[in-house]
Amino acid sequence: MSFFLHSKKSRRQVLRSMVGGGVVSLTLPFLDAFLNTNGTALASGAPLPTRFGTWYWGMGHTPDRAVKDKIATGPGIEFLEETEALIPHKDKLNYFGKFNMPLDGRSNYTHFSGWVANRTGSAPEAGGNIPAPTLDLLIADEIGKGTRFRTLDVSSVGMARENYSARNTFNRAAAEIDPVALFDRIYGPEFADPNKADFKPDPDVRMRKSVLSSFTEETKDYMKTLGAADKQRMDQYFTSIREIENQLALQLTKPEPNKACVVPTRPGELGPDEVVKVREMDSVVETHKVMTKILAMAVACNQTNVFNMVFTDSFANVRRVGETYTHHLLTHEEAVDAERGFQPLTYWFNKQSMDGLASFIDIIDGIPEGDGTLLDNCLIFASSETNYARLHTIDGVPVYLIGGAGGRMKQGMYVAGGGDPITRVGLTAMQIMGVPVQNWGTKSLATSKTISEIVV
Repeated sequence: MSFFLHSKKSRRQVLRSMVGGGVVSLTLPFLDAFLNTNGTALASGAPLPTRFGTWYWGMGHTPDRAVKDKIATGPGIEFLEETEALIPHKDKLNYFGKFNMPLDGRSNYTHFSGWVANRTGSAPEAGGNIPAPTLDLLIADEIGKGTRFRTLDVSSVGMARENYSARNTFNRAAAEIDPVALFDRIYGPEFADPNKADFKPDPDVRMRKSVLSSFTEETKDYMKTLGAADKQRMDQYFTSIREIENQLALQLTKPEPNKACVVPTRPGELGPDEVVKVREMDSVVETHKVMTKILAMAVACNQTNVFNMVFTDSFANVRRVGETYTHHLLTHEEAVDAERGFQPLTYWFNKQSMDGLASFIDIIDGIPEGDGTLLDNCLIFASSETNYARLHTIDGVPVYLIGGAGGRMKQGMYVAGGGDPITRVGLTAMQIMGVPVQNWGTKSLATSKTISEIVV
């Protein structure tokens, strides 16, 4: 039985409950009532889950060296030199060209406005402002509740803060940047191997669940004493507790056998020399491969349904071995080659990014699942923050949708935007993933127009 203390509300009140013959306490969140007036396909026959992921790279594409423009939407994508690594995957992805990103008079905050508007549907009002949740979290709210991790955020460039998933300006997820830490987080003591016969629930987990469950009963009388804002906070608080209970319940239930789930080998620790080199492109490429293998198997093992991978950050703080200029500085300082018509060193970095995307697709597509592969049951939103980094352009920001989305998306299409807002892509991705949204975005980015040509 649960009960609240109904005396005059102290600064921090507690909820107490009887568990196992004793009293346990749960501290409540800070409410207005506590503050001053200033407010200081599985074995069971269930269908295979469809997963959603994002893949991010900085600095966009080299003009006229990545994807051949087309006037009309249709099958067939012509990959050029910079994206030639994607040719083997041409029938497993869609490319979106000539979509615009109107800012309605707001400033283009370089290497920021592009990813924010593309992923939230709203242009930022100031540098650092994230006005709405990113689309991965809207999708996670729909499909991420039945897994250990609502989302997994990973970066291969060694910068935890440079992750492109956020609820708002003040709630931005940090990425996992260490392959060893990522492995231990996923496959540590709380991981239940679905293919092991000797499943033994942890008794400590059972106790934690029973304690949490006791705090969700008989709260109606207490809620009646609260104001509207406090009721909303308490609703959010108990929703969080229920999510924790659901996660604990997963640890108490033996997973169904899953042939796709094979625990990878734990990576070796980075030595001092490797840590120093973490932002050299060769190191980024290798770290990306290792972390992708860990992440992909976590998805195959049903540890998460939503994931985010950062190849390079929005300011592309990566360099070649022995060089001082970063990718970002080169986009502004390197001269355009008169004969070739582009920046050769900058192009090299851009090509490395596309080689990295191809590697990401290879690894996910290489995991058998059901009668296909893991990629067949994924929808991956791959994008950058700019089109041509030298000029900081954001109209025409490149976006790819990759994978079969569980049979819900047609593939191998070039989609010509014709100047429509880029938010049409995000809206379509969310609808494919089952999010009940009919329109998305604000001001000139607002759209209710699904890209029906790619929807099954």
